[in-house]
Amino acid sequence: MSDVRDAARTRVEIEVVAPGELAEPDIGAWRALRAASGAPANPFMEPEFSRAVGRVRPASRVAVLRERQGDGGPVGFFPYERGPLGYGRAIGLGVSDCQGAVLRTGLPLTARELLGGCSLVAWEFDNLEAGQGLFVPSAAEGFESPVIEVGEGYAAYEAGLRARSPKFLRTTLAKERRLGRQAGEVRFVFDERDPAALRALMAWKSAQYRRTGRRDRFAQEWISALVRLLADTRTPGCSGVLSVLYAAGRPVAAHFGLRSRTVLSCWFPSYDPEFAKFSPGLILHLRMAEAAAAAGIGMLDLGRGGAEYKDALKTGGLRVYEGSAARPGARAALAWLGREPSRRAHGFVRSRPRLAGYARRTLNRLGRLRTG
Repeated sequence: MSDVRDAARTRVEIEVVAPGELAEPDIGAWRALRAASGAPANPFMEPEFSRAVGRVRPASRVAVLRERQGDGGPVGFFPYERGPLGYGRAIGLGVSDCQGAVLRTGLPLTARELLGGCSLVAWEFDNLEAGQGLFVPSAAEGFESPVIEVGEGYAAYEAGLRARSPKFLRTTLAKERRLGRQAGEVRFVFDERDPAALRALMAWKSAQYRRTGRRDRFAQEWISALVRLLADTRTPGCSGVLSVLYAAGRPVAAHFGLRSRTVLSCWFPSYDPEFAKFSPGLILHLRMAEAAAAAGIGMLDLGRGGAEYKDALKTGGLRVYEGSAARPGARAALAWLGREPSRRAHGFVRSRPRLAGYARRTLNRLGRLRTG
């Protein structure tokens, strides 16, 4: 099913394959290029994530780049999903929290040439990582992805949290003790393998989406299937990690994310609403930070999106971008016209806190009506 195309006017040859068709030497080259990039080792940028998406999204592709005058080894990889009329999107768009190409530094290539080599008129992204020189100039907006840095150990992180937000930390730890007294012994498992706990998390998250008036991601079979696939993935660069907080042996909060050796990408957190008064999600995140530090992880990436708990927990942030890159032409203009008004409307709301608050309250009311 491979399709070889030349990037016009460049020294780079592009071969487009399905993610599952990548040969083992290519997988190794992808990992090596990514490691040499100097970017945080985000598991969404590893080949295992693209291969997992490829199993549930048949339109997934990977462009494998080779220099014509080189030794034939890959010098870049570009994962994407191909839509109608040559419109492309980041692989796993809607759930992937870090996006872009994996390229050798200094590769003589432009975004227009890469898209042309993939027969794409446009490529849409919503979590493009900083440093993606081909695509950042095409971004419409930039956002902070809050992070928790625990490279100096959990004790150092907690000391900083105590200095920044003493009331928040004191209240959360008090709720953890109260949860133990009132509900039973509190236990935390960083890497839980029990599939029942994953099912509980997905059920809580679905209910949370509906309760807050948002689209239920787990109602989309490809997303549910992707999470189940990644829960069984175990590689150094990309492993599924299910973390669970128990009280008297009963799960009360859980989180599923992806980890590399040094980064834990936080993805799907939720909790049992019956225990809401104890703030089990906050307790869970503190214990995750503690366990991650003990496992040699230096950063927890909380993901783009505003939330009070992220503001309280974060130590800093990474930059991510939303937008689309396009080749000149009528079809690219149509793609821009179809997407840009909606993006600008969302940006208008986000930039006005009172309006954004009103929108959230409206969504919550709609959610209660749907579930009531």
